[in-house]
Amino acid sequence: MRTILERTEMGGGYATTEELVDAVARRLAAAGRRLTEHRRRVVGALAETPGPRTVAELTDALGDAIPLSSLYRALAVLVEAGVVERLHEHDGVARYELSEVLVGHHHHLVCRRCGRVVDVAAGGDLDAAIDRLARRLGRRRGFRVRGHHIDFVGECERCPR
Repeated sequence: MRTILERTEMGGGYATTEELVDAVARRLAAAGRRLTEHRRRVVGALAETPGPRTVAELTDALGDAIPLSSLYRALAVLVEAGVVERLHEHDGVARYELSEVLVGHHHHLVCRRCGRVVDVAAGGDLDAAIDRLARRLGRRRGFRVRGHHIDFVGECERCPR
């Protein structure tokens, strides 16, 4: 099965869901956790759709396969193990996506009207410049920067401007 994880422009990804699931199982094992069927289904749902997803979107994608309480528990474990990232809530709704460790470094275009979030890769030179800027800003405040996440906020093509 092919997935959106063929995102070579983001510097990461897996050709098949099975390869992704193997990587997820290893990360969970390193965190002392197992890859349960519910966690496997959540990872699969995140892998099969582009961009971060809300719990409501995951529920729609998973149908009756996972009860809502189990979905929240699975997400909590996957976030704790570094498999999934919980994104900032621009519109008050949490969104989840596979960790950059699995899919590669990227940023987001965030629609301030509808809340849609789109993954974008900045590219090597631009990311290197951003890293230098972040380290410089951190040094000024006695802070050691370990990475960065950037959200560009505006209106998507679906929303009136």
